[in-house]
Amino acid sequence: MDEHIIQDDDDDREALSSLSSVPPPQLKIHSYSQQFRATSAQKRYHQVRKHSLDDIPNPPGHYFNNDDSSDDEFFPYSSSSNNAPSSEEYIITHSQRLDKNLSLEGCPDDPRHCLPLPEFIAAAAGTGIFKVPKRATVHPARPPCLELRPHPLRETQVGKFLRNIACTETQLWAGQECGIRFWRFQDAYEPGLGAKVRRGDEDAAPFQESANTSPTMCLLVDSGNRLVWSGHKDGKLRSWKMDHPAGDTSPFKEGLSWQAHRGPVLSIIMSSYGDLWSGGEGGAIKIWPWESIEKSLSLRPEEKHMAALLVERSFIDLRSQVTVNGNCNISSSDVKCFVSDNVRAKVWCAQPLSFSLWDARTKDLLKVFNIDGQTENRIDMPSAQDQPAVEDEMKVKFVSTSKKEKSGGFLQRSRNAIVGAADAVRRVATRGAGAFAEDNKRMEALVLTADGMIWSGCTNGLLVQWDGNGNRLLDVIHHPCAVQCFFAFGTRIYVGYVSGMVQVMDLEGNLIAGWMAHNGPVIKLAAGNGYIFSLATHGGLRGWNISSPGPIDSLLRSDLAEKESIYSRQDNVRILIGSWNVGQGRASQESLMSWLGSVASDVGIVVVGLQEVEMGAGFLAMSAAKETVGLEGSSIGHWWLDTIGKALDENTTFERMGSRQLAGLLVSLWVRKNLRMHVGDIDAAAVPCGFGRAIGNKGGVGLRIRVFDRLICFVNCHLAAHLEAVNRRNADFDHIYRNMVFTRSSNLLNNAAAGASTAVQTLRVTNAAGVNAEEAKLDLAEADMVVFFGDFNYRLFGISYDEARDFVSQRCFDWLREKDQLRAEMKAGKVFQGMREALIRFPPTYKFERHRPGLAGYDSGEKKRIPAWCDRVIYRDNRSGPVSECSLGCPIVSSVLLYEACMDVTESDHKPVRCKFHSTIAHVDRSVRRQAFGEVIQSNKKVRSLLDELHYVPETVVSTNNIVLQNQDTSILRITNKCDNDKAIFKIICEGQSTVKDEEEVADYHPRGSFGLPRWLEVTPAAGIIKADQFVEVSVHHEEFHTLEDLVDGIPQNWWCEDTRDKEVILRVIVQGSCSMETRSHQIHVRHCFSVKTIRIDSKSNNYRKGQGGSLHRSELRQLSSSLDTTDDPRNSLNP
Repeated sequence: MDEHIIQDDDDDREALSSLSSVPPPQLKIHSYSQQFRATSAQKRYHQVRKHSLDDIPNPPGHYFNNDDSSDDEFFPYSSSSNNAPSSEEYIITHSQRLDKNLSLEGCPDDPRHCLPLPEFIAAAAGTGIFKVPKRATVHPARPPCLELRPHPLRETQVGKFLRNIACTETQLWAGQECGIRFWRFQDAYEPGLGAKVRRGDEDAAPFQESANTSPTMCLLVDSGNRLVWSGHKDGKLRSWKMDHPAGDTSPFKEGLSWQAHRGPVLSIIMSSYGDLWSGGEGGAIKIWPWESIEKSLSLRPEEKHMAALLVERSFIDLRSQVTVNGNCNISSSDVKCFVSDNVRAKVWCAQPLSFSLWDARTKDLLKVFNIDGQTENRIDMPSAQDQPAVEDEMKVKFVSTSKKEKSGGFLQRSRNAIVGAADAVRRVATRGAGAFAEDNKRMEALVLTADGMIWSGCTNGLLVQWDGNGNRLLDVIHHPCAVQCFFAFGTRIYVGYVSGMVQVMDLEGNLIAGWMAHNGPVIKLAAGNGYIFSLATHGGLRGWNISSPGPIDSLLRSDLAEKESIYSRQDNVRILIGSWNVGQGRASQESLMSWLGSVASDVGIVVVGLQEVEMGAGFLAMSAAKETVGLEGSSIGHWWLDTIGKALDENTTFERMGSRQLAGLLVSLWVRKNLRMHVGDIDAAAVPCGFGRAIGNKGGVGLRIRVFDRLICFVNCHLAAHLEAVNRRNADFDHIYRNMVFTRSSNLLNNAAAGASTAVQTLRVTNAAGVNAEEAKLDLAEADMVVFFGDFNYRLFGISYDEARDFVSQRCFDWLREKDQLRAEMKAGKVFQGMREALIRFPPTYKFERHRPGLAGYDSGEKKRIPAWCDRVIYRDNRSGPVSECSLGCPIVSSVLLYEACMDVTESDHKPVRCKFHSTIAHVDRSVRRQAFGEVIQSNKKVRSLLDELHYVPETVVSTNNIVLQNQDTSILRITNKCDNDKAIFKIICEGQSTVKDEEEVADYHPRGSFGLPRWLEVTPAAGIIKADQFVEVSVHHEEFHTLEDLVDGIPQNWWCEDTRDKEVILRVIVQGSCSMETRSHQIHVRHCFSVKTIRIDSKSNNYRKGQGGSLHRSELRQLSSSLDTTDDPRNSLNP
């Protein structure tokens, strides 16, 4: 079977160890190419160079450097935009703007390097996966957005990635790897600070930053005390004041902080009673009582150490409380997130495969259940580190040491080794699939919605609705990718996915809308100032209007499109592509200088692809193993990178950005230093095509970069060999195109630092029922420009060796092109569909005898392989037709300035080729566009009218403004929605508590954390939805807050226990519409009057007193509470 042959057409290549390490003699380099000139009267710029076949007379009319094509018709312009030209049609695109004011060095003196070459365009353009991606001035498939922080290049964010966001009334706070920052909403439309800030933030709206801290893992807004709390990787909890002077540019400092956990603080939440809950590694859950935090916050700055010590000693370790005889009732997995159920005064703790439900007031464990909703009495789960490693499967012997198995010759043993490695890779993949199926069930995000329901999201895209008691109600899938985050606003639920998608659902789980918000995972969502803000893993921060999708979107889109000239920019970049099948050899510095260094003076980006760097059986087997366990590169590969770097003057002129090796395939990219600030986000990919699609002796390696905010992919390929294997080569290309998925294998630390979950590595999961498969866009199909290069192995057909030699010697390349397999397949639309190649005017690059210069070096051995153009460069940009102007709708327009082979480089049986592109790139000045966006928001009357509608709040009334409770009393507060066409969403907070003095004077009110309730007060439900013309009854109940553990002989033991004086709290009922930015509120005074001064525990007492507004017996209240939690549709209890 041909695919089991290791070498290309050469059987049994020399072993690498037998290759001479002595560099070949210095050679005078000849570059044979022809450049198109518009008229034959144009001056010849250099003489025809002599070569070893120059004694053969040239036929009249054929000049090596003139237009020799007798069958090619050249069209300066073409009106066709749908159908590609025939194989005889070549399109010249010299009408494109060639701006010499590059960020580079401009054109060299030779004018032939300034004129674009004619191009052949393959058929089947604009169909299926080969359709050119749509681009527009304003994205047509998503709402216009406020780019608070445009997508920064990943390389600028090392150690500074944003991890999470949270909104206050006037600010948006973000936690990053080196501290905290915040934006003021009033500055949201202001231009960026440019060079005044570090790289990556030049176009961001003005912000303020904290002093450096350990990486921020989680954020929490405490509006009651105007604080923002943050949990950090060093295990500390820190507080930050919201109020900072607007003009102060110096880094602001933390307030109260203390060591909360030994490891990272993974999640924090404020409960309904103002206590701070924190979760860490190993399932650690700690509660920091508000009384101790309040005491520490009141201390002076010089008592900072005492304040921290005071809080540190006050924690309650919930895990130890539910551990009996070494058996813990909750999982030992890391805490994923908390949710405070303020409706029922509970706290949900989510771990990857289970949930625990806690009473916020008593801190009792109520229930433990898994992600399938099954109750668990005891969980004893090993940590991830205890799981057997998948890589153990690779502990196999690829080559047997038994003498009995060494028969059959070198090829047979090599074949056995390769097939054994491929089988091992498949076995590991099978085991990995089982682990992936388990990973699909992992919980990633949790949210409480306005109707009191809880929604969870999993790595397989499953969205599950739970009631307040942890009963699973329904599940839906709207997108086949991992859920990363939730946010509930009004009657909508926003879901962020690892694919970059944001979806909007109603409270029943029905999909309202969805759009691709970012080109990376959406890791956090937050709401503020009329926007839903989404944070991507790369650090981009966008705001979406809370009414989107809606009429406001079309207004914004049209107005922004009209302002294109204000924020549109164009830049020019030259890109040099080099491809060489090195045949397991090594090159001299002189050869590399002639191939690359001699033409790199005016280019900004250099991409080099090598084939057959190493091809031994043992190396291929080990390469397969390394691909499985995530190891890359080889010593010979690094030698090539270093040697090419020297030829390009690396570290002085160019900077190496990245590389990727797959067995014998190697691709690497260099960027000129003065262009470096505009180039980044480099990602790598590899697709093996050999031996059951498992071994990299054939396949493709790719790099993807962002240049002026446009994506360009470079793919180095080595396709199937042999003259007759045309269909296999076509299939190899199709396999590579469909399966090349770019990951950050060389930047895994950055990936983790950005806060993306492990699900980032599984962007495409098994398609779920009812999900459109077209949603999963191919990476190469979505790029603005794609360049394929390498040893494609397409041969010349229908021609003999001698005929091909004669045509080459006579420079009749037009006849040879008619025999080119690749040209024929492209014309038929079977490969490289819709892509372009410059006209070939250089001799075939395969097959040569090593160290023989010139055209006399073609294979003259026994096999006499027919010369062929195996080594090619083919590309696609944003043009859907032969001619298009560069604009935001067609952002990359490229032309080929140079396409040639270096015929006198003799270290391999292939000749290296090089191709130089001139690319014009249209992009957006994102700081200017943000200003334009703000101008439209503030000046367009129709937009303002739509925004004013979002201020509507339904009219509501409350039954009383004053409530008096004695011990165990219950009062009913009725809230009525007077509006007849809109729901009212309410929540009840406690603005503060005060002690009533003997003279009936009320002291100052002191709020608890996040406006939490005092421990003696129960409010049920404390949030919900009131339908139009309906009302809801809220129970306001006094309850003794001591537990049995808190008392000894009826005497309080905790030093923070409240006294027995009469107390008064202010409850505020906050009401908003179903999609409203505005709120209205009612103030309720609740006073607790002690009837006795002695605290006693009497669980059987039935005594109660009437409170103002009506009262209930305690047992009746419990029945009411039970009915709230156990009804078939829990929403009905909140929406009478």
